[in-house]
Amino acid sequence: HDHIYMEQENDWDRDLLLDPAWEKQQRKVRASESPGAAAGACAMRYLFYNNNNYYYYLFFKAKIVDGNAKMTLGMIWTIILRFAIQDISVEETSAKEGLLLWCQRKTAPYKNVNVQNFHISWKDGLAFNALIHRHRPELIDYDKLRKDDPVTNLNNAFEVAERYLDIPKMLDAEDIVNTARPDEKAIMTYVSSFYHAFSGAQKAETAANRICKVLAVNQENEHLMEDYEKLASDLLEWIRRTIPWLENRAPEKTMTEMQQKLEDFRDYRRVHKPPKVQEKCQLEINFNTLQTKLRLSNRPAFMPSEGRMVSDINGAWHKLEGAEKGYEEWLLNEIRRLERLDHLAEKFRQKAAIHESWTDGKEAMLTQKDYETASLSEIKALLKKHEAFESDLAAHQDRVEQIAAIAQELNELDYYDSPSVNARCQKICEQWDALGSLTQSRRESLERTEKQLESIDELYLEYAKRAAPFNNWMEGAMEDLQDMFIVHNIEEIQGLITAHDQFKSTLPEANKEREAIQAIQAEVQKIAQYNGIKLAGNNPYTTITPQSIDKKWEKVRSQLVPQRDQALQEELARQQSNDHLRRQFANQANMIGPWIQNKMEEIGRISIEMNGTLEDQLTHLRQYEQSIIEYKPNIDQLEGDHQLIQEALIFDNKYTAYTMEHLRVGWEQLLTTIARTINEIENQILTRDAKGISQEQLHEYRTSFNHFDKDHSGVLQAEEFKACLISLGYDVENDKQKRTGIMDSDDFRALLISTGNSLGDAEFGRIMGIVDPNNSGAVTFQAFIDFMSRETTDTDTADQVIASFKILAGDKNYITAEELRRELPPDQAEYCIARMAPYTGPDAVPGALDYMSFSTALYGESDL
Repeated sequence: HDHIYMEQENDWDRDLLLDPAWEKQQRKVRASESPGAAAGACAMRYLFYNNNNYYYYLFFKAKIVDGNAKMTLGMIWTIILRFAIQDISVEETSAKEGLLLWCQRKTAPYKNVNVQNFHISWKDGLAFNALIHRHRPELIDYDKLRKDDPVTNLNNAFEVAERYLDIPKMLDAEDIVNTARPDEKAIMTYVSSFYHAFSGAQKAETAANRICKVLAVNQENEHLMEDYEKLASDLLEWIRRTIPWLENRAPEKTMTEMQQKLEDFRDYRRVHKPPKVQEKCQLEINFNTLQTKLRLSNRPAFMPSEGRMVSDINGAWHKLEGAEKGYEEWLLNEIRRLERLDHLAEKFRQKAAIHESWTDGKEAMLTQKDYETASLSEIKALLKKHEAFESDLAAHQDRVEQIAAIAQELNELDYYDSPSVNARCQKICEQWDALGSLTQSRRESLERTEKQLESIDELYLEYAKRAAPFNNWMEGAMEDLQDMFIVHNIEEIQGLITAHDQFKSTLPEANKEREAIQAIQAEVQKIAQYNGIKLAGNNPYTTITPQSIDKKWEKVRSQLVPQRDQALQEELARQQSNDHLRRQFANQANMIGPWIQNKMEEIGRISIEMNGTLEDQLTHLRQYEQSIIEYKPNIDQLEGDHQLIQEALIFDNKYTAYTMEHLRVGWEQLLTTIARTINEIENQILTRDAKGISQEQLHEYRTSFNHFDKDHSGVLQAEEFKACLISLGYDVENDKQKRTGIMDSDDFRALLISTGNSLGDAEFGRIMGIVDPNNSGAVTFQAFIDFMSRETTDTDTADQVIASFKILAGDKNYITAEELRRELPPDQAEYCIARMAPYTGPDAVPGALDYMSFSTALYGESDL
């Protein structure tokens, strides 16, 4: 029959269309009292409009013309069932049940429509209109239809279907409305035409949805990449601007200027750096999340621009912290230097003033010619006086040397006012040399006349000899009592207090010497009075009077010693306060340091242990993170204590081995570690949800991973990773995975023996290339999970996306911009148009786009 049909198809079509029996037979079927009359008419229309002319011709000639309606209708229904309904299947149901289920799902949202069968449920015409509106809402205004006007509803649906959907009108509205129970086969035949008309549109919708999903993932990933590049550039630029400031070692001249630099540095530590620490941590988290999303969507790994890798940022950050540490050390050393310089300069000025005061008038005294007119006794007195002066001069030699030594030290320490110091020191030294020369010259003159002068008052001489050293001792004591001091700890101030106590213990002996000197002067007065000698003024051998000795002694005893006591006690109180600050900082630091270390160890244990689900672990870690954040006030308090220590110029602390710098680094590492651990758990949840991995599988993977992570480092070496794969039943040699669960030691040894105690080298090398692309020799848990999920779950591929585009393109090897805009949302359609290369195949048309190269580029298999 097929052969005959192929040769005579045109003749049959012409005969059927011209055969007057067509209209006659239709009328006959309509007039028949058979329940299937309407179905027969519908069936004949179906065969005619669906080009089944061969069957129609046979049955028409064989039976219909002969008037056997029952046989005709039965055979026609068999043909329709075979060619139009039998291939309909929804969720593995029969053709009829599948078609009914399809209708129920499509019409479920519409009011007054309840499809339960293929007869009564279609009588009011709303079900037909609902099917059309569901797929082509622009063709029908469903809200204007009324349930009480079935004829209008049916005619509207049939006319729209025939005009816009190429579905022939197989039934008349009157055939359905005027029948108590419309013919089920006729309705089913008509509805099957709607099913076939709309099934192609559903395939296009599915394909469009797949493409939208893939493009949305790609757009989101590109946005994350742009955010990373911007954040990395901003952070590196800040580091680039900050490091030169920290490396600037231009010293200041005064303590005030250096203190301002230190305050600027503290402001940088408190205000400017903490936000950048947070940005650095967030940058690493964003980078890890982006890489996880790229792996989960089967995209190539993200490679940042040159110089913006996480390792580059860490290197720049390390350089910043090195510059920061060096800058702080330089600041503190400069402050110490300036403090030392200020102390030495003040000491120089004080000693120089005392010396200049002593030398005032000495040159005039040494150059006078009083010995030329003096008597013998006066000459002898002058000679003895000169000897006393020489003794005093020798005593002042030490002070001059001290002045020169201080000036030399100020020069070596680069004191900013060194020129004026050097000029003053030079003047003192030159004056001292001149005094030496003048002293020698005067001695020679006195000795020339000494032979002529013999009368010397022994008592005056003895007074002068004893008064001069005692006076020098008092001046030295006064100088020492007024001398400035600087100490850095309690031991040093206690040493000064001890020395001062020792000095005070010598005062009784000194007082005895003073009384002895005053007794000499009293004896002189007594002898002179007794012998009636009129003394001519003061002691000729010395300018030191008893009144000056008493005055200086009283000043030492009643004024300078108490002032020195008070100054030492005040400094002792300050050093005790400093020691309290040291202890206060040490007590807090000795608690915070171990606390940070313990928290780091606990986070390490949490990341290894598996208590509860991943969500439970994430909740636990976030609570743990909150507890760490709540500990921040202790760090702030310690920063305050540290600031007090620096303001007090305390540079050492024997009560603790912790420094603020160490604790800052530990605190920042703790915050970074907990944030990184939370991010790892979130990535595991993301992997589990995206790949459909069960909680039990994740638990099994983690248990096996921890079992072979002997050193608890969080990574597996190559041999440990190989053993872990074998323990999970992964047969690399056969290139497939067999899950057998975690093995005990006996089973594991048996498996090693059975596999030759090794995996296939080539296959294992392939696996290591996946989990360790950088050839570091170690496998992280996240890489391990990614590999296992990739091996056990299905993912979108470039071939699937190409197949979806092929559906939208109508099986063409290219697609046009108009087709993309029609099938995809506007933003994703424009995304594709902007990135697709022109199609250059032999079947290309103007505006054709190459969707194949675009799809492979999405998965890193080619370049756009």
